[in-house]
Amino acid sequence: MLEEPSFVVSRNFNCKRENSWGFMSNCRIEKIESHHEKRPLEIGDDEVVHARKILKQSNGYENLDLGLGFLDLAIASSEQSGDNSDSSSLIHAIGPDNSISCLLRCSRSDYGSLASLNRNFRNLIRSGELYRLRRKNGIIEHWVYFSCHLVQWEAFDPINQHWMHLPTMSSNTCFQFSDKESLAVGTELLVLGKEVLDHVIYKYSLLTNSWSFGQLMNAPRCLFGSASLGEIAIVAGGSDPNGKITNSAELYNSETGAWETLPNMLKPRKMCSGVFMDNKFYVIGGVGGSDMKALTCGEEYDLSTRVWKEIPNMSPVRTGGAANATTATATEAPPLVAVVDNELYAADCADMEVRKYDKERKEWETVGRLPERADSMNGWGIAFRGCGDRVIVIGGPRTSGAGFIEVNSWVPRDGPPRWTMLGRKQSSNFVYNCAVMGC
Repeated sequence: MLEEPSFVVSRNFNCKRENSWGFMSNCRIEKIESHHEKRPLEIGDDEVVHARKILKQSNGYENLDLGLGFLDLAIASSEQSGDNSDSSSLIHAIGPDNSISCLLRCSRSDYGSLASLNRNFRNLIRSGELYRLRRKNGIIEHWVYFSCHLVQWEAFDPINQHWMHLPTMSSNTCFQFSDKESLAVGTELLVLGKEVLDHVIYKYSLLTNSWSFGQLMNAPRCLFGSASLGEIAIVAGGSDPNGKITNSAELYNSETGAWETLPNMLKPRKMCSGVFMDNKFYVIGGVGGSDMKALTCGEEYDLSTRVWKEIPNMSPVRTGGAANATTATATEAPPLVAVVDNELYAADCADMEVRKYDKERKEWETVGRLPERADSMNGWGIAFRGCGDRVIVIGGPRTSGAGFIEVNSWVPRDGPPRWTMLGRKQSSNFVYNCAVMGC
């Protein structure tokens, strides 16, 4: 999950329709390509109106005292300079810097409409440069990516309450039924699993709306803890291809697609969780040692010093106390943890409680209840994630036959948990994997 401060993006866009792809959700680029000999804005009237509205609402530049809206400026610039002009002619009347400043502050759910204006807008968005500039300027929107089916992923935009389908993964049966881990980093979603004998990583790109094979880790593993921060992610612990619990860790850079081996953790562990908090990476809980006991400690990794430090009592207290911790771990999911505003929260699915970690006292305290309809199986089948300034819970009530998936949110700075349902749709109510992408 991405634990960075979020820039407040306009919430005036209220599109609750369900589409196949968030990036190009409001346009058909193939229409532009097949009519490239015509004026660059050969798109439907509804798409033009939508793009006009987006650009006029961005950063307050509605008419620029020129009697023209942004869309008109973009059309005029494109007609004057031709479709082959460079990105400096995005909105010629206000210059390249102001053009890009406006685009940065548009909701990324509307980048599809913006990309339909002309080839220059499209190339700028699909190159990933806008997302790098957004990250540099602290402009981040968080979307939730989750899978309730073996090869199908969906995305949910909590600001616009907008559901999106991702393309279906093309994978073999072994991968479909293997234990899989997922993490979102930069503009990529990584899904890690195993095909027959070898580990494999499938990578979804937000920029191309497609799946491809990703670069394997230096030391492939499963059942590890992970978290992401901007364009980097860290994975730690897990089981190696021989089933041995490891204490190794690696850092992934989505800009280069490369893995870097980090110093080893102090303790081997698997079935653990990871978070970023206060610009440090933490691995929490799990099991390890020759006796396979539950680990109540956590470990902190400082990216600047490259040193691991043990943190006692960082794993959330399991129902039944320490005496029951060892036996409970065999069937329970890894700790369900989330970070919001650099505060650590955990879900206790047995008691349906939300707990908060006191960093000074190194203790957990109960702060409220989980959503009543978010059922799980010993913590499996439910997602508990930090998503910008809110905690997100994805799950659904147990039903026979057709089920439902629900997205509930709580903003911790507003006080004790009071859950708001952001979305509900018919779907399998068991969440296999979940990750939060912030860009």
